[in-house]
Amino acid sequence: MSPTIHTITLQPSGESFGADESTTLLHAAEHAGLDLPSSCRNGTCRTCICRLRSGQVAYLIEWPGLSADEKREGWILPCVAVARSELVLEAPLARRVASLFKD
Repeated sequence: MSPTIHTITLQPSGESFGADESTTLLHAAEHAGLDLPSSCRNGTCRTCICRLRSGQVAYLIEWPGLSADEKREGWILPCVAVARSELVLEAPLARRVASLFKD
C-alpha cells in the first residue's frame, strides 16, 4: 500500500509540495526545493515556527517547544510535525531554492 501524500500550501507565496504522513514538513519542503527557516530540527529552538491556517498535523515528539496557548492559536513546528491532512501554512519566510535531493 502506498503512503498517503498530502498537499501542503504555503502562504503568502502560494508554493505547494507533497508530504507523506511519516516525513516531517520541514524535510518534505526541503525535498521539494523550498527553504523554511530552521536550526535545531528537534522541536526546541522554534526557528521554524509557522502558523497552521487549515488542516491537521501530528508531532513526532511528545511535547514540541510550543506552549498550550500557542498550539491553540495554530502555531506549529514543521521540523517535528507531520501532515495528517491537506495543510495551509502561513510561512512568510519560505523561499524556493534548488532541491538538495535527487530522486
